[in-house]
Amino acid sequence: MRKQKLIYVLRRDPGFRNREITAKRELSFGIKLASKLLLDQLCFQFNKERLDEKINLAIDNNDREEFERLSQNYKYYTLK
Repeated sequence: MRKQKLIYVLRRDPGFRNREITAKRELSFGIKLASKLLLDQLCFQFNKERLDEKINLAIDNNDREEFERLSQNYKYYTLK
């Protein structure tokens, strides 16, 4: 896979003759993509579970308006 290079420039205080230290780190594109997908999946699950709890609470309280509003938001989680 193609690697992306990140270059960091570390600057010291002016008393050290303004020398710069460069550090390079290579980050694999595959690792970056996999971590982004994992975070997206975790956020999706968390938001869906939180919305489920709110819908269940609205059902328990017999709040039809809240249920209708939340169910409109929930349909985005069921589309595939």
